[in-house]
Amino acid sequence: MLIYNYKISNKTFILALIVIILIVGYIFLLPSSLFDEPVSTVIRDKNGELLGAHIADDGQYRFPETDSIPYKFQKAITTFEDKRFYYHPGVDLLSLLRAAYQNFKADKIVSGGSTLTMQVIRLSRKGKSRTVLEKIKEIILATRLEFSYSKNEILKMYASNAPFGGNVVGIDAAAWRWFGTSTDKLSWAQTATLAVLPNSPALIHPGRNRIALKNKRNRLLKKLLDKEIITEETYKLATDEDVPKIMKRFPNTAQHLLMRIYKEKKYISRTTIDADIQKKVNQIAEKHFARLSGNRINNSAILVLDVQSGTVIAYMGNYSGNSGKNSGNVDIITSVRSTGSVLKPFLYASMLTEGVILPNTLVFDIPTRIGGYTPKNYGRSYDGAVPAKEALARSLNIPAVRMLRKYGQEKFYHKLKDIGLTSLNYPPDHYGLSLILGGCEGSLWDICGAYASMARSLNNYEKYTYQYKKSDYYQPVFDINKIKTEDKNVEYVQNSYFSASAIWFTFKAMLDVERPDDESNWRMFQSSEPIAWKTGTSFGFRDAWAVGITPKYVVGVWAGNADGEGRPGIIGVKAAAPILFDVFDILPDADAWFTMPETDMVHAEICKESGYSASVNCNHIVDELIPASGTGTDACPFHKIIHLDKSGKFRVNTSCEDLDNIVTKSWFILPPAVENYYKRKNASYRYLPPYRSDCKGNTDGEKNMELIYPFKNTKIYVPVDLDGKLGKTIFEAAHRNKNAVIFWYIDDKLVGHTKGIHQIELSPKQGEHILTLIDQNGEKIVKKFEILNKRRK
Repeated sequence: MLIYNYKISNKTFILALIVIILIVGYIFLLPSSLFDEPVSTVIRDKNGELLGAHIADDGQYRFPETDSIPYKFQKAITTFEDKRFYYHPGVDLLSLLRAAYQNFKADKIVSGGSTLTMQVIRLSRKGKSRTVLEKIKEIILATRLEFSYSKNEILKMYASNAPFGGNVVGIDAAAWRWFGTSTDKLSWAQTATLAVLPNSPALIHPGRNRIALKNKRNRLLKKLLDKEIITEETYKLATDEDVPKIMKRFPNTAQHLLMRIYKEKKYISRTTIDADIQKKVNQIAEKHFARLSGNRINNSAILVLDVQSGTVIAYMGNYSGNSGKNSGNVDIITSVRSTGSVLKPFLYASMLTEGVILPNTLVFDIPTRIGGYTPKNYGRSYDGAVPAKEALARSLNIPAVRMLRKYGQEKFYHKLKDIGLTSLNYPPDHYGLSLILGGCEGSLWDICGAYASMARSLNNYEKYTYQYKKSDYYQPVFDINKIKTEDKNVEYVQNSYFSASAIWFTFKAMLDVERPDDESNWRMFQSSEPIAWKTGTSFGFRDAWAVGITPKYVVGVWAGNADGEGRPGIIGVKAAAPILFDVFDILPDADAWFTMPETDMVHAEICKESGYSASVNCNHIVDELIPASGTGTDACPFHKIIHLDKSGKFRVNTSCEDLDNIVTKSWFILPPAVENYYKRKNASYRYLPPYRSDCKGNTDGEKNMELIYPFKNTKIYVPVDLDGKLGKTIFEAAHRNKNAVIFWYIDDKLVGHTKGIHQIELSPKQGEHILTLIDQNGEKIVKKFEILNKRRK
């Protein structure tokens, strides 16, 4: 008896073990992921509108799994394929029996009896042959699938992976490819067409067999009518609709953003793009292409950012006409190009932040050579000296270079990297002082991001109780899931990359943009709201830039040729600025201009003539609001005490006038080389009075003469003429006394004299020389220079 029980128990154990193994096998029978095929890169705007789609790596248009199944498709597909879908456990025995009977009667397979759940399994097994064994596997896996997923999830799997003819997979791609719309906007006729397509996508193809497809669709519509899912009227209207003849193109609203996302393998579904604004931006680029292409300017790019969120509102990477030529596939927004003058506001804001200058501080604008670098203004003219804010507004190059030298080239280089310019791949010395004039390269992406960060920091200054968060400076965002949220754990700081007042004064200067007379068309730009804007033009007229800032938006525009070809018309104010203002016209206006950060400003006494902090010698002192950091700036160096006779017409000293008869007066005195140009633009400027003839001369130590060219230790390259002789070079000096005579010596040999206009044409021999200038009063200048020959080609 014990032996018998032992044998029964042993059999039971083995049976139980087999059952356990089968149960475990059944549990783990289903793969963790049924579908691992590559999907198309699909981008949508912030509201879900399709912007574009790129084919998957296997050549199929297969969208990521659909978010939801529209009611119409749910009713149509279950009515057509699986009317008991919501009631069976993955297998419909009645359907299987019916299929078996039909196949036996026809002596071939004419019906499969598969449920939608079984079809999901068959799709996941990638077209296995339809054998009895394969059908059994599908049945087992289908029941297992029902345990793991809801009916709605299974329906989404089917809709996302079913074939819809050609290289179209999934209902989302099919709706756009066949009907040019999203699934939620499909009509009953369109929905029914898509419902019958997966049943035999190769046999019944919208481009072929259209009659068979229409008949099959109409039979489905009749079933929907019979089940009272649609009305009689809907049925009649639906059966009258035709079936599509050819596939439609996907939207191509943001082509270059789509390609950027595809190349970066980000597979972003929802972007921050506003489709309506994007379409209008595209139209603006198309409109201006006609104007630009007439001058063989073939490419333009536009980027629109929301200031507060840092998100991308519109991304037009490169418009090059409809021909597809002219390097239209190049994404200019991410391409690095010569920056021209668009970095100048960052330098101005940096110097204001650190108290190096004040808004009206005079900056010299005279012929300048620093090391081997000789910058030139766009208009090739000089003002002598201009207020710093005017130098920025007029985009003067020489003042910008002199400001950079004063601020520190290396310091500014690191500031640019801190605020988001990622293209500075060489050390500071590689760029030199040309860094501020386009000597470095930048992208529209980085530059617009930096301006948006500045504006955001200013907007948040009051919100942060007059403090800063350096986290306000970041790159633009186009993934809706990565929008920056306020990080409450980030500590407030008292100082940031730019102070709030420095940013405000910078944007204010950019409101007052001026341009040279030969660019008078800048005056035609108007907007319904104030816009701080800056243009830039690269060397060789290869890149035209325009950037505009409001409290709400930053707009960046680039125009030129993607292949780098220069053209005379590739100038920021002419090529890019008109596009900029057209874009702002389609954007909602900000509620108000930037709030003045008065808590970061102080009232100060400023010298009216020089813009420096007032010294004791200044004659005209004004009270101005300046950045709080500016309280330590230098006092005015240009007002000095001079001694006059009682007539006020001549300078005197104790050698020629009694002390009681000397009138002491403060006088605004610029260096001779500066006032030589300054007087031409400022008629009110008064030269120093000459010394009276009976006086022994200048005892104040004031220089009356200054050499403009050549600079100290200058190496002058002089072309060799065809006859083998060196060409000539113009030397220039300035003197306070308009009647002064200057005697010019080279290597102690008198080579000429000048009066009034102190320019002389000389042709020294190759090699090093000593230049000496002496005026009639004995004031002397001595400079060394070197002549290098350069043969003409």
